[in-house]
Amino acid sequence: MINPLRSEEDAFRFTLIVVALLAPVVIVAVVFSAGPALALAGGLALGLLVGLFVLKRDEPPEKAALRPRRDDGTHRVLVVANETLTGQALRSELSERSRQKTELRVVWPALNSKIKHWTNEEDDARARARERLDRLLAGLRSEGFSADGDIGDDDPVQAMEDALRRFPADEVIISTHPAGRSNWLEHDVVQRAQDRFDVPVMHVVVDLERERTAAPS
Repeated sequence: MINPLRSEEDAFRFTLIVVALLAPVVIVAVVFSAGPALALAGGLALGLLVGLFVLKRDEPPEKAALRPRRDDGTHRVLVVANETLTGQALRSELSERSRQKTELRVVWPALNSKIKHWTNEEDDARARARERLDRLLAGLRSEGFSADGDIGDDDPVQAMEDALRRFPADEVIISTHPAGRSNWLEHDVVQRAQDRFDVPVMHVVVDLERERTAAPS
């Protein structure tokens, strides 16, 4: 089944729309009776379903206009991940790039709930993400990489777009948990990125649980 709510932003907007649509239904029920209110609710629900499942799916993906990539012999890689940034599978993939002149930019989407975002309680989430990101960048630099990074938007695709507008990458690497444990895969982040950006997008699966089990004690 196609899920029209591709991101937390979509889900949040959908909730606001539902709340806004309920208001006239309540008013009609109070002023008139339950019958007209139910009829109005049915019509609004049908229109909402059409908008979500039909009209949105018919919209062709629009490629983002990004900065042109520089051909100066440097391979620029944008890495997008959060918890899996410390995974060995991702580090191994990045090590393959060390054979050529490579510049890395790491984006860590600061995941947080919309309620906390609206109540300005996101500082803790960003601070934790910044601390972990700084440790990762220090490790990459110690391995000889030219690496920089920042905390991005809580929507991974938006975080990618923001970064690509400043950093003309030659490829994007998205790191996620395995299917079934990845919120990003559940919301089609990889596919959305491939549809959105005219840059090769690679997906790396990091199974932290298996890596911890396989690690020598």
